[in-house]
Amino acid sequence: MSLPKSFQTFSFLKTIGFLGSIFVLFGYGYLSPAQQSQPAPKAFIDGTGPGWRTLGEKDFAPVNGTPETWVWKDDMWHSTGKPIGVFRTQQKFTNFELVAEWRHLEFGGNSGIFAWVPDEALKDLPPDKLPNYGIEIQALDHGYETLYEKRTGKKRDFFTTNGDVFAVGKSKMTPFPPLSPNGSRSFPRKNLSKGVGEWNHYYVRAINGEIRLWVNGEEVSGGNNCEPRTGYLCLEAEGSPVEFKNIRIRELP
Repeated sequence: MSLPKSFQTFSFLKTIGFLGSIFVLFGYGYLSPAQQSQPAPKAFIDGTGPGWRTLGEKDFAPVNGTPETWVWKDDMWHSTGKPIGVFRTQQKFTNFELVAEWRHLEFGGNSGIFAWVPDEALKDLPPDKLPNYGIEIQALDHGYETLYEKRTGKKRDFFTTNGDVFAVGKSKMTPFPPLSPNGSRSFPRKNLSKGVGEWNHYYVRAINGEIRLWVNGEEVSGGNNCEPRTGYLCLEAEGSPVEFKNIRIRELP
């Protein structure tokens, strides 16, 4: 029995619609092997856009160094690394995003950025001492591991050279895994830091006592339940020359 023409047309349209759905579900969403092998895009935040501002020469104050320890030249901070100590921001911060580029000029260099350092940790701090409060975002050259093992005769296990985050002194933090053997440090999930003489890019996001670090565009480490969660940002001098540039911040509610 022949079907009415209108019914035949309706059936044809239903078939086309069904095949179109199959294409959307299976064909359009198909990724070729080449596409599947591509790395995930990096979340590279450069510190530009609404709310961001530069932290320049007038935004920092000395703490326990000499006039030569930190010198502003060519729009960047140059540090001799000596004496050991810190250099703080004029302003305290609570919730913020921070970007900074840094590089070591010497094999095995040691430095870092401290977040949430209170007044009491900096008052009358003598040279060759570091604050006993703060969350440290470490910036080590890869050669530091070699020098440590040569000096101590022990294998490196309690630190990495790719962006550890940890509480200093009396500060507190619950570190994100993977952890150091004693559980105090958040070790990076990937090894992304570049070596001596090369610029590294750090992006730090600190919100409501939680801090996270991106190294050269990828998130690697961090922690939460930080106390205190308000204070100065500090650049660290720890015995070797280091440079910081393009330090920018955006305060958050």
